[in-house]
Amino acid sequence: MGCLCNPVMRTRFLFLTRGCKAVPELHKIVLANAAPVKNPEIRYASTENRNYYITTPIFYVNASPHLGHLYSAVIADCFHRHKQLQGFNSRFATGTDEHGLKIQQAAEAAGKEPLEFCTAVSERFRHLFSSCNISNTDYIRTTEQRHHRAVQHFWSVLCSKGLIYKGSYEGWYSTQDESFLTPSQVTTALDSTGKEIKVSLESGHKVEWMKEENYMFRLSGFRSQLLDWLRENPRAIQPERFHHSVLQWLQEELPDLSVSRQKSRLQWGIPVPEDDGQTIYVWLDALVNYLTVVGYPHNHERWWNVAHHIIGKDILKFHAIYWPSFLLGAGLPLPQTIHVHSHWTVAGKKMSKSLGNVIDPQERSQLFTTDGLRYFLLRQGVPDTDCDYRDDKVVKLLNAELADALGGLLNRCTATALNPAQVYASFCPDSFPRERGGRADDEDYRMLESVRHLPAVVEQHFEDMHVYKALEAVSTCVRQTNGFVQRHAPWKLDRKDSADQRWLGTIIHVSLECLRIYGTLLQPVVPEISNKLLSRLGVQPHERSWTNLNFLPRFEGKDCPFEGRALGSDSGVLFSRLESQRADQQKNRKMEKGSNLR
Repeated sequence: MGCLCNPVMRTRFLFLTRGCKAVPELHKIVLANAAPVKNPEIRYASTENRNYYITTPIFYVNASPHLGHLYSAVIADCFHRHKQLQGFNSRFATGTDEHGLKIQQAAEAAGKEPLEFCTAVSERFRHLFSSCNISNTDYIRTTEQRHHRAVQHFWSVLCSKGLIYKGSYEGWYSTQDESFLTPSQVTTALDSTGKEIKVSLESGHKVEWMKEENYMFRLSGFRSQLLDWLRENPRAIQPERFHHSVLQWLQEELPDLSVSRQKSRLQWGIPVPEDDGQTIYVWLDALVNYLTVVGYPHNHERWWNVAHHIIGKDILKFHAIYWPSFLLGAGLPLPQTIHVHSHWTVAGKKMSKSLGNVIDPQERSQLFTTDGLRYFLLRQGVPDTDCDYRDDKVVKLLNAELADALGGLLNRCTATALNPAQVYASFCPDSFPRERGGRADDEDYRMLESVRHLPAVVEQHFEDMHVYKALEAVSTCVRQTNGFVQRHAPWKLDRKDSADQRWLGTIIHVSLECLRIYGTLLQPVVPEISNKLLSRLGVQPHERSWTNLNFLPRFEGKDCPFEGRALGSDSGVLFSRLESQRADQQKNRKMEKGSNLR
């Protein structure tokens, strides 16, 4: 059957990807036989409404989830919760990518039908995200019928605009990466048997030479619009390093892109409309998921106008060149932001099954707690450089910042020894006046200034996708507050002296106010710990939003709604200290030695 697209004279076309030029004579043949394409107008999303839509990439189900998958989900979840804290109506989508040759082969190797295989692995992702407190509002699988309908409609729109045509190509193809490569992106290596094979320079995965007649997308016509988009929107791709990388790729001509595979090679996918002999290329299929979730092709504008993507750096080309070109071709707005993160290594080495160093996020979340692992990933994860994972680093960080600093501060200020009445103590303006002269020193005033500005600092770091800097700022303020308590040693004050009693109440009040700000700001990062902290302070659920971040109103001569209120019940330590693996081993050896002596 004929495709909806108008076929042109078949041509041999060497498929090329980023930063590479098409073979000149072949490129001329394609353009000579292709209808001219009008440059679609770039549509930018509105920045005025209070809706927010954030996505993770959908994760490939050829293997179980690893730490990098959870990292993407935790980043997106953090931004989603942050926007909700600010009063936005936020939508958050994640899910699984279930089509392609790699899945087809993995299912065959497992002796299962593709859908059965995909369902089992997809459920592992769903379970991991649920157990790690990922609060996605949508979970999409590309095997769902709603997605099939969206993809086929999207394809038909591109066809109707003359952007897809019949052509042929030959070149290197990586099944593992589901990507075509140029000769410059391929090198020779030895397989496990010592046989010479061709592999991708970037991923190291094996590649094969392919020659097929497929449908092609006129990617070559979108280079100027992509350049305009990026130059007019310097924050469209963050961090800046990746924005520059895409601009660099676009300095060279873009070749047209193969957007289908012959069904004889790839059965597991969505058929090309009206051409059952072809299957839609897995990346075109997968990228449309972001539209499927918001109801495309009907009533999707409300959410699509405020779309933000979280992706790993390995799929930047697909999201920053292919996807915007597809959207421009379909007449749809481009994403507001593409947030890119780097990868995690383990003890300085890339995670791989062959090295046996793949980190199981489910296991680590049970070992270090869900909030503990979330905090580590967001505190140590630097978007523009690869980050290194070690269990001892997790233990050291969580003990220092969650158990000792934050947990210790809460415990000090709410313990019955210091706060026997178990109330949000009263503030005395004479002890801590706005003008110097009370019992507070210069360092105390500097601490107040730091905490007062902390919400704005955190907000700016979130806008820059630097969650680790936001957490560093919070941690610095926590240290300052601990220093404030330590300097004035309220446990040494004479409770029979009225002036000392007022100063004691002031120290506790100021410290609890600091803790309230920290607990509120940390909700997107460590929701369970924040809830425990705020509940202990007696802060009600409706008092935990961004609008409640008015710090220490009594210092400004205003009323504080928490002053004099009973604290919440004591549910134990905020975060229990973790034992390092080495300490555990030493403890076990001592126990064994003692047992032997008996």
